[in-house]
Amino acid sequence: MTTTMKPLQVGLLGFGTVGGGTWRVLRRNQEEIRRRAGRGIEIVAVSRRDLAAAREQIGDAARVVADPFEIVRDPAIAIVVETIGGTTLARELVLEAIRHGKHVVTANKALLAVHGTEVFAAAGERGVMIAFEAAVAGGVPIIKALREGLSANRIEWIAGIINGTTNFILSEMRAKGLDFGAVLKQAQALGYAEADPTFDIEGIDAAHKATIMSAIAFGVPMQFDRAHVEGIAALQAADIRYAEQLGYRIKLLGITKRRDDIAGGGIELRVHPTLVPRERLIANVEGAMNAVVVHGDAVGTTLYYGRGAGAEPTASAVVADLVDVTRLHTADPDHRVPHLAFQPGALAATRMLDIAEVVTSFYLRLRVADQAGVLARITGILAEHDISIDAVLQRESAEGERQTDLIILTHDTVEGRMNAALAQMQALPTVLAPIVRIRKEELS
Repeated sequence: MTTTMKPLQVGLLGFGTVGGGTWRVLRRNQEEIRRRAGRGIEIVAVSRRDLAAAREQIGDAARVVADPFEIVRDPAIAIVVETIGGTTLARELVLEAIRHGKHVVTANKALLAVHGTEVFAAAGERGVMIAFEAAVAGGVPIIKALREGLSANRIEWIAGIINGTTNFILSEMRAKGLDFGAVLKQAQALGYAEADPTFDIEGIDAAHKATIMSAIAFGVPMQFDRAHVEGIAALQAADIRYAEQLGYRIKLLGITKRRDDIAGGGIELRVHPTLVPRERLIANVEGAMNAVVVHGDAVGTTLYYGRGAGAEPTASAVVADLVDVTRLHTADPDHRVPHLAFQPGALAATRMLDIAEVVTSFYLRLRVADQAGVLARITGILAEHDISIDAVLQRESAEGERQTDLIILTHDTVEGRMNAALAQMQALPTVLAPIVRIRKEELS
């Protein structure tokens, strides 16, 4: 009987890569989607500045407008899909849609990471849903897994390759022995990297996504401003090569961990290049693919893998959200899954830890004078700061060279302690270049 109900009307803001993909997937699979949702889902209006380009693809199948506010204020539209991106106009449109009682589906990780607390509060007051599966890892259903599939678990940590551009670059650097700059140009030529790749290569995009996952995993408000963010631009081919020799791969990871070993508890939230043991599944995720590892107390370690970007993988998540919203459209708001998995009144004020408080292990590369006593002095400084050594690799210096690379892997230590040791080591006259420091995670 429900399948004879009038289709739910949807307004689509933006008709670029994600918007166009959403249009195609929804139309191509409309019968399957109707059977799953219990009623039809129909995009009746699309906003795009270039009206002619949109009409060329859409024809007469939907109304095309230049002003997106016309859509969010249309009383006939029940769900707004936001694919514009950014944190200014998108924020205004989403809040206006909420004020007009519309549910919102968005792929906008930056909007949620920066303004999510405000957006979710407004949606809660109005009794509407914000669905955002496409905001993290594209077509990989990690949000649903964290919010619903793993709800019996106390999540301990999450580590994810959640930016395809940087993973492609790191994969190519390892496979071809090239430095960052050369591979970035290749990635841009192939369309894996934008003309301005800053958000990707500096880790900002991954930090937006890690912020969202952290909030859902630990029941805390969005706190993007508390994330520690480092990109991959400074990585050198030599370190990727040395890591491989030691049994590790370097990946840009978004990491968030629960810490119960400090008073009042704390949460680590960080994005940075990371050495991962080569035998871990996530270390073997190559190219532009995404993967997220989640460790829960009951289920143990689970891995979610797939395409993190692209028109149809992202559209897959957008349309899945449309199906969820359609199913729950008439449900009592109190009976829906909370936006951040925990009930709004139960969000915790757990402290986000400063990077100096993080506990991890390290890869160090020191260019040192090739003379007696240097290694003993370096290891002595680490011992003075209570930092234990896991492995040492000393490259044989070429004939005639008077300097060499010293590679050290440490066991876990507090980052602030490592910072103090590094400062002391860097001041030694036998250390001839800035010390390379890369964090290491066993993910066991």
